Amino acid sequence: MCCAAFLSLGWLMLVLAEGKLDYISKGEGLQLQGDFSIAGLFPLHYTDAPTSGMPALGSCSKGRQNKHGYHLMQAMRFAVEEINNGSGSQPLLPGVELGYQIYDICSVPASVLATLDLLDQQQHSSLGQRAVAVIGPDSSSKSFTPAALLGAYLVPQISYEASNEMLSNKFLYPSFFRTIPSDKNQVTAMIQLLVRFKWTWIALLGSDNSYGLQGMQSLSQQAVHHDICIAYQGVIPKLTEDTVQVMRNMVENILTTNVNTIVVFSSKSKLSGFFPYVVERNVTGKVWIGTEDWSVASLISGIPGIHTIGTVLGVSVKYAAIPGFEDFERKSLEILEQDSGPNLQESSNGTTGASCLQSADLYSFAKNSYSLEKYDITSSFNVYKAVYAVAHALHHALECDSGKCQKRTIHPWQQVRFTLGNTSVYFDSNGDPPTGYDIVTWVWRGTDWSLRVVGSFSPDPTELTLDAALIKWPDVPLSICSPDCPAGHRKLQTGQHKCCFECLACPAATFLNKSGYTSCQPCPEEKWAPPVSEQCLNRTVLLLPWDAPLAVALLLLLALCLLMTSGCALILLLNLNTPVAKSAGGRTCLLMLAALTAAAASSLCHFGQPSGPACILKHPLFIFSFSVCLACITVRSFQVVCIFKLASKLPQAYDTWAKNHGPEFTIFLVSVTILFISVVRVALNPPQPSQDLGFYHDSIVLECSNTLSPGAGLELVYVSLLTMLCFSFITQSCCWLLFEARDERAFCGWEVTPIDR
Repeated sequence: MCCAAFLSLGWLMLVLAEGKLDYISKGEGLQLQGDFSIAGLFPLHYTDAPTSGMPALGSCSKGRQNKHGYHLMQAMRFAVEEINNGSGSQPLLPGVELGYQIYDICSVPASVLATLDLLDQQQHSSLGQRAVAVIGPDSSSKSFTPAALLGAYLVPQISYEASNEMLSNKFLYPSFFRTIPSDKNQVTAMIQLLVRFKWTWIALLGSDNSYGLQGMQSLSQQAVHHDICIAYQGVIPKLTEDTVQVMRNMVENILTTNVNTIVVFSSKSKLSGFFPYVVERNVTGKVWIGTEDWSVASLISGIPGIHTIGTVLGVSVKYAAIPGFEDFERKSLEILEQDSGPNLQESSNGTTGASCLQSADLYSFAKNSYSLEKYDITSSFNVYKAVYAVAHALHHALECDSGKCQKRTIHPWQQVRFTLGNTSVYFDSNGDPPTGYDIVTWVWRGTDWSLRVVGSFSPDPTELTLDAALIKWPDVPLSICSPDCPAGHRKLQTGQHKCCFECLACPAATFLNKSGYTSCQPCPEEKWAPPVSEQCLNRTVLLLPWDAPLAVALLLLLALCLLMTSGCALILLLNLNTPVAKSAGGRTCLLMLAALTAAAASSLCHFGQPSGPACILKHPLFIFSFSVCLACITVRSFQVVCIFKLASKLPQAYDTWAKNHGPEFTIFLVSVTILFISVVRVALNPPQPSQDLGFYHDSIVLECSNTLSPGAGLELVYVSLLTMLCFSFITQSCCWLLFEARDERAFCGWEVTPIDR
């Protein structure tokens, strides 16, 4: 679009150089003399663009009348007359008359030519005829070239409808300002609207001009950051015979993608040719999100059958009324009707006559008595603000605070801040007004159309306020590619859009992290999770507490065992010198009972939470005590065998072994050996309290570590060999000995060597 504008500029300069065109005093514009003049660029007519590639400037007066442009022009005239008449207690420009020169910019070439005429006046006209500021144009496409040209001479330009965010670039357009918010804010408002209703699967359409293409690009960039997927993008061309099928294909593509929300970033002129094909295809039940240019325009709402397309939500410039403006337009018509003579001049009191219109064509505008719609009032207020911004800049430049302005050559390059009604008017560093938008919806009563404000958007800070109850729909429509996954399911993207996915259940021991819905995270070791979990659960701690019913039962059984062994030991001790006690083993039997008591007492280390001392003592204490018991039984069995077998064959050897404390030495040697093995094992690899996390998936077993070390295996082998040796001394030839030994084995057989996990 910018290239086309500069091409038009080059062509116009060539034509002007040949003297073929003169835009001054040709009835194409309006003029009012004053001390300082303001130029206004308004689209008073519609003209068709040239079908060939060469730019051309057609006669604007031959085009169709543009009632919206007429209201914009009248808003400027109204503001100038209001300022000149000095309404209010303190006039804004006392003693200074504002003039204006209004151009009909029915096309891009017309806006460029008007700008060139204004720049020519800067060099060759007097102060009163030279424009100190330019109001307009009405669109971004018509603003790029004028903004660049005027910026080169630092002539202030204030547009009332050009919203393209590229115009905020002060390097390219240093003197450009506007009273309409930038499209950057409009895109943010539309994104917030999509986020508010969770519409993540959308189609995006834009008009084939700078307004639509730049808006589509900005919205596409922001959509990515809000997880919004654009299923289809289409560019709406100008309606011609060649583009009819293109538009029909666009409608089919929208239906094919199964989207329920369509964002349309388009100018109303291009969109008016597209919606008839939406109606033709009988598209219903959709949500259409529109920009400020078309969502409030009767040009779109007046398309036959458009009330059937679904719900329309739009972004609209905030509405503000202009007191007295409607009466001003009505009085202008009354004056024209009273006297439409061609030579009627401006009256002394400032009332505008027909001569100010300068053209019978413009007189026909007034006679048509175009109604003021909300869209016209909103845009007219932007023009109204622009004129007052220039007036306030002049107020400061001419030092009018004293009640009288200094008439002098000025350079109206002033930052202004003032209030019109309830609206604060000022510009930021980019020349943009930091104002927000209204959110509107279309309301139909049969075929009668009206607008309803359902919310508002503020850009600083970013905030969307919306009352969804004011929107007429049974339920909020869904516009998603895939429904949200159930709890505990991760998303597996299918295709190129991350909004389209399958749901897979998270397996056991994993959970769905809220910060990432595409992967299941493993639980920490000390926690667990069943399948399809959103969080990990604490594991159950397994141990044998002292107050557990099982622990109480075992402790009672242990007490009974200790009581029995202690009782037997006491009886044996009291009768130690009796023949019966001596024949039973005497002190050896007493040592065996003590070892059994210690082995039974070692089970106390298995109760409660494991501790360092308990882990060190419980296994060695049992092994040592049980080995002492087995050593006693082995020696006792060996003595019986020796008495009945070896004593008769080797009497001297047995006597020597018995008299030199052989039994005691044997028991000592066996005990010291197992004690040495246990001490070395504990020293090399000491047991510590630990947690077994692998045996149960949902529990933690509190135990002692290193219970299955090589040292523990050596202890088990030693005890096993000692047990086998003990029972090997029993022979079939000593039946009564067998019974005696069996009784002793039965006595200690209740002790089972535990192998801790």
